[in-house]
Order: sequence, then C-alpha cells, then structure tokens
Amino acid sequence: MGDSELEAIRAKRLAQLRAQGGGGRPGGMAGPPGGSEEDGEQKQQMEEMRRSILHQILDSAARERRIVKAEKARKVEDMLIGMAQSGRLPGQVNEQMLISLLGQVQDEGTKIVFDRRKGNDSDDD
Repeated sequence: MGDSELEAIRAKRLAQLRAQGGGGRPGGMAGPPGGSEEDGEQKQQMEEMRRSILHQILDSAARERRIVKAEKARKVEDMLIGMAQSGRLPGQVNEQMLISLLGQVQDEGTKIVFDRRKGNDSDDD
C-alpha cells in the first residue's frame, strides 16, 4: 500500500474527527498545527482505525496468528488494508491467505549476493 493511500485514509479520518469534534481539539478551538498532544492523539486514533479495519477483514484464526517481526507484520497489514480498500479481497482473510501473504513479504525482503574477489588470492605465498 502506497504512502498516498495512507495519506488519503488519514485525511479522510481527520476530516471525520473534525466534523464530529469541531476542529480536532478539545472545545472545538483550532490552534497552531504541530502540537505534540494533538499529534499523539491523532496517531492513536489512526492506530485504532487501523486495528478496526484489520478486525473487519481478518477472520478469528488469522487474527490470532502473531507475526514476530514488527516490520513484516506492518507490511502484511499494509498489504491487507490496501487490498481491502481497492476491492481485491473476496471476503474475510483466513489463516492460509495470511500465511501466503507472509511468504510474499519474506521473498521480496531478503536477497543474498556473493561477491567473489578475483586476483587478490594470497595462497601463492
């Protein structure tokens, strides 16, 4: 899922929150952007929205599966959310489909290249 899609989700959710709360700050007062309290609250709301989306698209067995590496978990979650938003998911994601996505993330992540040195062989001594 691209950054532009995530930004679109964030902008949509922020617009919803501002419509409900009158500006995104307590009391409906708009203030200078970049307040650390507001940023923390916004991040928390985004994570809650992310969890809610994942809860809707994953079945119970897939939800119970834990991915140890946080970066791989985040990539798989991003893929799932992107697929759900673009309508590429036929229904809820089961455990087998989750394992398949994990395999795709693992395949594209690690690549080992052997670079053999030529001409600097010190075995001649």
